[in-house]
Amino acid sequence: MDVEETNLTSKDVLPSPPFLPWREFANWIRMADHHDTVWGWIRNGYIPSRKVGKHVVVNVALLTDQLKEQEWTL
Repeated sequence: MDVEETNLTSKDVLPSPPFLPWREFANWIRMADHHDTVWGWIRNGYIPSRKVGKHVVVNVALLTDQLKEQEWTL
């Protein structure tokens, strides 16, 4: 999925919740058709997550902070 394929408007960009169940996170980032890819990112440690009981949740707040700290070049 290319970034160019997604046409986001200002109403599509909602405030991020601090935590999301991993499948809801995949849907939230518009990867609903690619849950396996998102699960691979989580399993490989690319996305901060934690197991809570029998559920895996993504720490969206920490991911946002990590992305803000990275230097972006275009």
